[in-house]
Amino acid sequence: MAKGKTVTVTQTGSPIGRKPDQRATLIGLGLNKMGRTRTLEDTPSVRGMINKVSHLVTVEEAA
Repeated sequence: MAKGKTVTVTQTGSPIGRKPDQRATLIGLGLNKMGRTRTLEDTPSVRGMINKVSHLVTVEEAA
């Protein structure tokens, strides 16, 4: 992971009926409504959060 590399994360799934830790992970990523998009630094901690809610988000790599 190069320094300054980013990923764009978009919420595509609803947190309704999901476990509380998955809802908290979405909030931690800055996503709490469907369709919201955030550009985040590509770090191991962010990648772990994305993996936890991978079924609720789409990820685009920075060029």
